[in-house]
Amino acid sequence: MTPSAADSPASLIISACTVLVHDDQERIGFEEDAAIVVRNGVVEAVTTTAGVAGLAAAERLDARGQVALPGLINCHTHAPMVALRGLAEDLPTQEWFNDVVWPVESNLTERDVESGARLACAEMIRAGVTCFADHYFAMDAVARVVADCGMRALLGEAYFSSLGPEGRERSLEFALRHRGFADGRVTTALAPHSPYTVDDTDLAATARLAGEHGLPVHLHAAENRDQTETSLARHGVTPIEVLERTGILDTDVLLAHGTGIADRDLPVLQRAPGRTAVATAPRGYLKFAWPDTTPVRALRDIGVDVGLATDGAASNNSLDVWESMALTSLVQKSSEGDPRWLTSRQALHHATLQSARAVGLGDSVGSIAPGRRADIVLVDLTGPHTQPVHDLAATLVHSARSADVSTTIVDGRILMRDRTLLTIDVPAVVRELEERLPALVDRSHGRRIQDYDT
Repeated sequence: MTPSAADSPASLIISACTVLVHDDQERIGFEEDAAIVVRNGVVEAVTTTAGVAGLAAAERLDARGQVALPGLINCHTHAPMVALRGLAEDLPTQEWFNDVVWPVESNLTERDVESGARLACAEMIRAGVTCFADHYFAMDAVARVVADCGMRALLGEAYFSSLGPEGRERSLEFALRHRGFADGRVTTALAPHSPYTVDDTDLAATARLAGEHGLPVHLHAAENRDQTETSLARHGVTPIEVLERTGILDTDVLLAHGTGIADRDLPVLQRAPGRTAVATAPRGYLKFAWPDTTPVRALRDIGVDVGLATDGAASNNSLDVWESMALTSLVQKSSEGDPRWLTSRQALHHATLQSARAVGLGDSVGSIAPGRRADIVLVDLTGPHTQPVHDLAATLVHSARSADVSTTIVDGRILMRDRTLLTIDVPAVVRELEERLPALVDRSHGRRIQDYDT
């Protein structure tokens, strides 16, 4: 579709680029010498560069030598935890939680959360991430940051059963108050932490509240094999079966990690009445030396979308979804013993449409097409490490890096142009965090917000 020159000026025209598109079977393709017309935050047309030559626009970007992709989505993270990046290194999971992270998190103030979230958003914008699903505490602060910096987010206020009913009530209150916040860029979820820190009564209550209010649920589940084996030994059911019996799987649910999903869990997930998705963050699994990874192939075979994620930077050291895309492809090849799985085009599908569906935005983002929100990133492939290009999909997944993202756009608004951030003052945020670090990382008090015992 080519807009008429007689129309009112477009908000933005991106021209002379190669555009990643999806056909009606959701297969990945590329259109060369293409142009994207954006009006009022929405993609109006994907056409040719020649087709927009006479079209008026408030802003134009010449994207010669670049590829336009749907903005990447970080389907599970804890953005404020960038403040803890590198603090707990080379530790098994239990020691990581109990000896470092959960004691330090007992020091968190809303100011810490806001500063961490702001730095995280800067990192993600520079890496071509336009939307993230966040699961943390003091989420009012994160919502403010999202509104300020222009990103899109699915936000949930996390809680443990040890907090009492007030934790669950705060999660609901946050979700209802911020649903549709920031001109609709914020969507919300209920966010129980996990089946090992939230009891069946709270999970069942959460499921009822999700159904009553039309909210999704975002939680950790079957993160690793130890959690699944411990649940079976103590309760006779897997974490996924706990979610079924408490009604969580009756809702739309986003499950973080799932490397401990067992074969017996697959039919449970397949028959789940709600929309079920899993977020995979392979870098952290490698770092913790977990023996398994997310069973992407098995999940896809039963129709469960798998989105890409980083987890928090305290465990992953990075919020680079680009790296997650490459690692997902490589780790899946290794775990399946099959170089034909996961292909570069399949990895791009996970990074785009499947990630959009995982966070409940499958009808509005995840592809560059008329009617979709204009969440777009431009990737510069002129560097020596991306030349020559024999297979564009492979170049994007295995050769390009997040540093090749030149421009990041959300809802038609440019958040980064030519690698320059336009909505976040990074030096100011870093200075604020540095002032707080001595008090934040203190563990002499002997407290922790929770115990990890799986």
